[in-house]
Amino acid sequence: MYWIYDIPPLLAVGLFSGMFVGICWIGIILLSPRLVPWVHHQPGLNEILGDYLQYFGVIYGLLLGLLAVATYQNHSDVEKTVSNEASALAALYRDVSAYPDPMRSELEAFLRDYTRYVIDEAWPLQRKGIVPAGAVKKVAAFFSHLASFEPETKSQVSLHRATLSEFNTFFEYRRSRLYSVTAGIPPVMWYTVAVGALINVFMIWLFNLRLGTHLLLGGLISFFTGTMICLIALLDHPFRGEVAVSPQAFELIYNQMMQE
Repeated sequence: MYWIYDIPPLLAVGLFSGMFVGICWIGIILLSPRLVPWVHHQPGLNEILGDYLQYFGVIYGLLLGLLAVATYQNHSDVEKTVSNEASALAALYRDVSAYPDPMRSELEAFLRDYTRYVIDEAWPLQRKGIVPAGAVKKVAAFFSHLASFEPETKSQVSLHRATLSEFNTFFEYRRSRLYSVTAGIPPVMWYTVAVGALINVFMIWLFNLRLGTHLLLGGLISFFTGTMICLIALLDHPFRGEVAVSPQAFELIYNQMMQE
Protein backbone atom coordinates (compact mmCIF):
# COMPACT_ATOMS: atom_id res chain seq x y z
CA MET A 1 0.00 0.00 0.00
CA TYR A 2 2.95 2.35 -0.57
CA TRP A 3 0.88 4.39 -3.03
CA ILE A 4 -0.98 6.03 -0.13
CA TYR A 5 2.21 7.91 0.82
CA ASP A 6 2.21 9.68 -2.54
CA ILE A 7 -1.19 11.34 -2.04
CA PRO A 8 -2.53 13.77 0.62
CA PRO A 9 -3.62 12.04 3.86
CA LEU A 10 -7.22 13.30 3.64
CA LEU A 11 -7.51 11.92 0.11
CA ALA A 12 -6.10 8.58 1.27
CA VAL A 13 -8.63 8.42 4.11
CA GLY A 14 -11.42 9.29 1.69
CA LEU A 15 -10.36 6.60 -0.77
CA PHE A 16 -10.07 3.93 1.90
CA SER A 17 -13.38 4.80 3.52
CA GLY A 18 -15.13 5.08 0.15
CA MET A 19 -13.75 1.70 -0.93
CA PHE A 20 -14.94 -0.01 2.26
CA VAL A 21 -18.37 1.61 2.11
CA GLY A 22 -18.67 0.84 -1.60
CA ILE A 23 -17.86 -2.85 -1.10
CA CYS A 24 -20.35 -3.06 1.75
CA TRP A 25 -23.14 -1.36 -0.20
CA ILE A 26 -22.54 -3.40 -3.37
CA GLY A 27 -22.76 -6.58 -1.29
CA ILE A 28 -25.95 -5.41 0.43
CA ILE A 29 -27.61 -4.59 -2.89
CA LEU A 30 -26.38 -7.52 -4.98
CA LEU A 31 -25.46 -10.37 -2.59
CA SER A 32 -27.64 -9.86 0.46
CA PRO A 33 -30.93 -10.70 -1.38
CA ARG A 34 -29.38 -14.07 -2.31
CA LEU A 35 -27.79 -14.77 1.09
CA VAL A 36 -30.77 -13.82 3.31
CA PRO A 37 -33.17 -16.57 2.05
CA TRP A 38 -30.38 -19.10 2.40
CA VAL A 39 -29.55 -18.40 6.08
CA HIS A 40 -32.73 -16.97 7.60
CA HIS A 41 -34.47 -20.30 8.19
CA GLN A 42 -33.16 -19.92 11.71
CA PRO A 43 -35.67 -17.86 13.78
CA GLY A 44 -34.23 -14.71 15.34
CA LEU A 45 -31.10 -14.84 13.23
CA ASN A 46 -30.76 -11.03 13.26
CA GLU A 47 -30.38 -11.11 17.05
CA ILE A 48 -27.87 -13.96 16.83
CA LEU A 49 -25.89 -12.10 14.16
CA GLY A 50 -25.99 -8.96 16.30
CA ASP A 51 -24.46 -10.84 19.24
CA TYR A 52 -21.80 -12.40 17.04
CA LEU A 53 -21.00 -9.08 15.37
CA GLN A 54 -20.69 -7.44 18.77
CA TYR A 55 -18.31 -10.17 19.95
CA PHE A 56 -16.30 -10.05 16.74
CA GLY A 57 -16.24 -6.25 16.84
CA VAL A 58 -14.63 -6.30 20.28
CA ILE A 59 -11.84 -8.63 19.11
CA TYR A 60 -11.31 -6.89 15.78
CA GLY A 61 -11.55 -3.44 17.34
CA LEU A 62 -8.97 -4.46 19.92
CA LEU A 63 -6.63 -5.58 17.13
CA LEU A 64 -7.04 -2.31 15.22
CA GLY A 65 -6.69 -0.28 18.42
CA LEU A 66 -3.47 -2.02 19.43
CA LEU A 67 -2.04 -1.58 15.93
CA ALA A 68 -2.98 2.12 15.94
CA VAL A 69 -1.30 2.65 19.31
CA ALA A 70 1.77 0.65 18.23
CA THR A 71 2.23 2.61 14.99
CA TYR A 72 1.71 5.95 16.74
CA GLN A 73 4.21 4.98 19.46
CA ASN A 74 6.72 3.87 16.82
CA HIS A 75 6.22 7.16 14.96
CA SER A 76 6.85 9.11 18.17
CA ASP A 77 9.93 7.00 19.02
CA VAL A 78 11.44 7.59 15.58
CA GLU A 79 10.78 11.33 15.91
CA LYS A 80 12.54 11.27 19.27
CA THR A 81 15.45 9.29 17.81
CA VAL A 82 15.90 11.87 15.05
CA SER A 83 15.82 14.68 17.61
CA ASN A 84 18.37 12.87 19.77
CA GLU A 85 20.66 12.27 16.80
CA ALA A 86 20.51 15.96 15.88
CA SER A 87 21.22 16.93 19.51
CA ALA A 88 24.19 14.55 19.67
CA LEU A 89 25.45 15.99 16.40
CA ALA A 90 25.18 19.52 17.82
CA ALA A 91 27.08 18.47 20.96
CA LEU A 92 29.73 16.83 18.82
CA TYR A 93 30.10 19.99 16.74
CA ARG A 94 30.41 22.04 19.91
CA ASP A 95 33.13 19.72 21.25
CA VAL A 96 35.25 19.73 18.09
CA SER A 97 35.04 23.53 17.94
CA ALA A 98 37.35 23.56 21.00
CA TYR A 99 40.10 21.59 19.20
CA PRO A 100 43.18 23.45 17.98
CA ASP A 101 43.49 24.33 14.32
CA PRO A 102 43.78 22.85 11.73
CA MET A 103 42.04 19.87 13.36
CA ARG A 104 39.07 22.02 14.43
CA SER A 105 38.37 23.35 10.93
CA GLU A 106 38.71 19.92 9.36
CA LEU A 107 36.36 18.21 11.84
CA GLU A 108 33.79 20.99 11.58
CA ALA A 109 33.87 20.68 7.80
CA PHE A 110 33.20 16.94 8.10
CA LEU A 111 30.15 17.54 10.31
CA ARG A 112 28.76 20.31 8.10
CA ASP A 113 29.09 18.07 5.07
CA TYR A 114 27.37 15.21 6.91
CA THR A 115 24.48 17.42 8.03
CA ARG A 116 23.90 18.77 4.52
CA TYR A 117 23.96 15.21 3.19
CA VAL A 118 21.31 14.08 5.70
CA ILE A 119 19.03 17.01 4.83
CA ASP A 120 19.51 17.13 1.05
CA GLU A 121 20.14 13.50 0.06
CA ALA A 122 19.40 11.04 2.87
CA TRP A 123 15.92 12.31 3.71
CA PRO A 124 14.51 12.10 0.16
CA LEU A 125 15.76 8.49 0.01
CA GLN A 126 14.16 7.70 3.36
CA ARG A 127 10.83 9.07 2.09
CA LYS A 128 11.01 6.39 -0.61
CA GLY A 129 11.76 3.62 1.90
CA ILE A 130 15.45 3.40 0.88
CA VAL A 131 18.14 3.19 3.55
CA PRO A 132 20.73 5.86 2.64
CA ALA A 133 24.26 4.49 2.52
CA GLY A 134 26.17 7.54 1.33
CA ALA A 135 27.11 8.74 4.82
CA VAL A 136 28.90 5.55 5.83
CA LYS A 137 32.23 6.72 4.40
CA LYS A 138 31.67 10.24 5.72
CA VAL A 139 31.18 9.01 9.29
CA ALA A 140 34.12 6.61 8.99
CA ALA A 141 36.36 9.38 7.68
CA PHE A 142 35.32 11.70 10.49
CA PHE A 143 36.05 9.09 13.15
CA SER A 144 39.38 8.19 11.59
CA HIS A 145 40.39 11.83 11.56
CA LEU A 146 39.16 12.36 15.12
CA ALA A 147 40.97 9.27 16.42
CA SER A 148 44.23 10.48 14.90
CA PHE A 149 44.31 13.51 17.20
CA GLU A 150 47.10 13.42 19.81
CA PRO A 151 46.20 15.44 22.95
CA GLU A 152 49.09 17.47 24.35
CA THR A 153 47.57 18.82 27.58
CA LYS A 154 45.29 17.48 30.31
CA SER A 155 42.44 19.67 29.11
CA GLN A 156 42.83 18.28 25.59
CA VAL A 157 42.79 14.73 26.99
CA SER A 158 39.50 15.42 28.80
CA LEU A 159 38.05 17.12 25.71
CA HIS A 160 39.11 14.29 23.42
CA ARG A 161 37.61 11.66 25.75
CA ALA A 162 34.30 13.56 25.92
CA THR A 163 34.24 13.98 22.14
CA LEU A 164 34.77 10.26 21.54
CA SER A 165 31.97 9.48 23.99
CA GLU A 166 29.67 11.94 22.23
CA PHE A 167 30.55 10.38 18.88
CA ASN A 168 29.50 6.94 20.16
CA THR A 169 26.16 8.40 21.31
CA PHE A 170 25.65 10.05 17.93
CA PHE A 171 26.51 6.83 16.13
CA GLU A 172 23.97 4.82 18.14
CA TYR A 173 21.15 7.25 17.36
CA ARG A 174 22.16 7.28 13.70
CA ARG A 175 21.96 3.48 13.49
CA SER A 176 18.53 3.55 15.16
CA ARG A 177 17.29 6.07 12.59
CA LEU A 178 18.53 4.00 9.67
CA TYR A 179 16.95 0.86 11.08
CA SER A 180 13.60 2.64 11.35
CA VAL A 181 13.52 3.43 7.61
CA THR A 182 12.29 -0.06 6.69
CA ALA A 183 10.60 -0.97 9.98
CA GLY A 184 6.85 -1.53 9.88
CA ILE A 185 3.96 -3.84 10.69
CA PRO A 186 4.73 -7.44 9.58
CA PRO A 187 2.80 -8.59 6.48
CA VAL A 188 1.09 -11.34 8.47
CA MET A 189 -0.58 -8.66 10.61
CA TRP A 190 -1.88 -6.92 7.50
CA TYR A 191 -3.29 -10.26 6.28
CA THR A 192 -5.07 -10.64 9.62
CA VAL A 193 -6.52 -7.13 9.31
CA ALA A 194 -7.73 -7.87 5.77
CA VAL A 195 -9.35 -11.17 6.77
CA GLY A 196 -11.04 -9.47 9.72
CA ALA A 197 -12.43 -6.75 7.45
CA LEU A 198 -13.86 -9.38 5.09
CA ILE A 199 -15.51 -11.28 7.96
CA ASN A 200 -16.95 -8.03 9.29
CA VAL A 201 -18.53 -7.01 5.99
CA PHE A 202 -19.78 -10.56 5.30
CA MET A 203 -21.63 -10.63 8.62
CA ILE A 204 -23.22 -7.28 7.75
CA TRP A 205 -24.47 -8.75 4.47
CA LEU A 206 -26.29 -11.55 6.32
CA PHE A 207 -28.66 -9.23 8.21
CA ASN A 208 -32.29 -9.14 7.10
CA LEU A 209 -33.13 -5.43 7.27
CA ARG A 210 -34.90 -2.80 5.22
CA LEU A 211 -32.61 -1.64 2.43
CA GLY A 212 -32.20 1.93 3.72
CA THR A 213 -31.45 0.82 7.28
CA HIS A 214 -29.10 -1.88 6.02
CA LEU A 215 -27.16 0.60 3.88
CA LEU A 216 -26.94 3.17 6.68
CA LEU A 217 -25.74 0.85 9.42
CA GLY A 218 -23.41 -1.10 7.15
CA GLY A 219 -22.00 2.11 5.69
CA LEU A 220 -21.25 3.60 9.12
CA ILE A 221 -19.39 0.51 10.33
CA SER A 222 -17.47 0.20 7.05
CA PHE A 223 -16.59 3.91 7.03
CA PHE A 224 -15.02 3.77 10.47
CA THR A 225 -13.22 0.49 9.72
CA GLY A 226 -11.69 1.96 6.56
CA THR A 227 -10.66 5.12 8.40
CA MET A 228 -8.91 3.14 11.15
CA ILE A 229 -7.04 0.91 8.70
CA CYS A 230 -5.94 3.94 6.66
CA LEU A 231 -4.72 5.70 9.81
CA ILE A 232 -2.62 2.67 10.75
CA ALA A 233 -1.18 2.48 7.23
CA LEU A 234 -0.27 6.19 7.18
CA LEU A 235 1.63 5.89 10.47
CA ASP A 236 3.20 2.52 9.69
CA HIS A 237 6.32 3.96 8.00
CA PRO A 238 7.52 7.04 9.95
CA PHE A 239 9.60 8.51 7.10
CA ARG A 240 6.99 8.25 4.33
CA GLY A 241 4.10 10.49 3.33
CA GLU A 242 3.00 13.93 4.51
CA VAL A 243 2.77 12.83 8.15
CA ALA A 244 6.37 11.60 8.06
CA VAL A 245 9.13 12.67 10.43
CA SER A 246 10.85 15.72 8.95
CA PRO A 247 14.55 16.73 8.97
CA GLN A 248 13.66 19.94 10.83
CA ALA A 249 15.89 19.04 13.79
CA PHE A 250 18.93 18.81 11.49
CA GLU A 251 17.97 21.99 9.66
CA LEU A 252 17.71 23.85 12.96
CA ILE A 253 21.16 22.65 14.06
CA TYR A 254 22.71 23.56 10.75
CA ASN A 255 21.16 27.03 10.60
CA GLN A 256 21.98 27.90 14.20
CA MET A 257 25.43 26.38 14.62
CA MET A 258 27.05 25.31 11.38
CA GLN A 259 26.43 28.02 8.80
CA GLU A 260 29.65 29.84 8.01
